[in-house]
Amino acid sequence: MCPKLKYKQVDLALVPVALLSELPGYFIETDFCIGAFKKVDSVKLYSEVPLHQIESITLDYQSRSSITLTKVLCKFFWKIKPKYVDAIPGFESDTKHKNASVVIGDRTFDLNGKYNYEYDLAEEWFKFTELPFVFAAWVSTEKIDEILIKEFNAVLKYGVDHIGDAINESSGNLSLSKEKALEYLTQRIDYRLNEDKRKAMTLFLNYIKKLDQA
Repeated sequence: MCPKLKYKQVDLALVPVALLSELPGYFIETDFCIGAFKKVDSVKLYSEVPLHQIESITLDYQSRSSITLTKVLCKFFWKIKPKYVDAIPGFESDTKHKNASVVIGDRTFDLNGKYNYEYDLAEEWFKFTELPFVFAAWVSTEKIDEILIKEFNAVLKYGVDHIGDAINESSGNLSLSKEKALEYLTQRIDYRLNEDKRKAMTLFLNYIKKLDQA
């Protein structure tokens, strides 16, 4: 979605925070985001050995912010220097010996408890910074009319306030139980873009700059 926003093919997009540095200028337009306070449960590093013994990490191809967060944590918090490997479908089976893997999404719920070590990346970020983490935010490259944003915020708020209804209506298509889906979408994903999350976004982007300078 970021290229479409960058080249003005769309006016507003939900953009991974790690990609914001690629935009020449941007506005954080809404009061909502995809974030987490401490645990998120769906962005994990799995390993058979402790962090300091990891030699390589296979990076899930599904989330730019999670890939970049892994690199930030490795360099600035865990103080390790693994080799990074781009994932291909089925890469989870390569989590063995001293190769760890970052896995994102529903697949984590099937993998939890299968490896000697697992690290929730949002929780590790909180240990590092004492701040929540923002994976994606609603962004524009030109300021959008305040009335339109107010209406869009109302739509987003309605969706967040009615997650349970959406789960009930979609129960036949869920890969999780209704109870697990409700827990994940209401207790793990944190949608409100408050001041702490804005601070976290700024800090994360600053660490990305330091990564690029290394």
